[in-house]
Amino acid sequence: MSEQDDGIITGTEPLPNGADTTPAAGLISQYVKDLSFENPNAPAIFQITTPPQIDVQFNIGTAQVGEEIHEVVLRVEVRAETEGQVAFIAELTYAGLFGLRNIPEEHVQPFLLAEAPRLLFPFARRVLADAVRDGGFQPLLLEPIDFAAIYMQQAEARDQAAAGEIGTA
Repeated sequence: MSEQDDGIITGTEPLPNGADTTPAAGLISQYVKDLSFENPNAPAIFQITTPPQIDVQFNIGTAQVGEEIHEVVLRVEVRAETEGQVAFIAELTYAGLFGLRNIPEEHVQPFLLAEAPRLLFPFARRVLADAVRDGGFQPLLLEPIDFAAIYMQQAEARDQAAAGEIGTA
């Protein structure tokens, strides 16, 4: 350990007794948990030239699976309809394991619900695009999603709802 004349330990040397207090977050693994593609009106649906209306729904879930390991699950459901008929239904559950060490508790949830899905999304997007293409349709290219902005909006809405509940009798 190097000490300066005033007794302050510099940050470039190992900490006493091997203590590691540096915050760290990392993606350990990512994987498809579930993938479903339905093309219920084939082959007739391919005769329709009208572009389908596409509805996309997202859901994010988290679970602690170890002492410093969390699973983040990104679920994407897509339903495409054209002229009153279902063109296709695709459902993907894509997950990742994240290691979090020495992260302050108030930063864990924002990381798991905003940053982790941002890291998983490009890979989930590719899996979904390939499934739709393999089902006989043009690849579904989902626009990037600002998970941090969505998290902030939901947190603000929760805060406002909590403030409203406190004020009522």
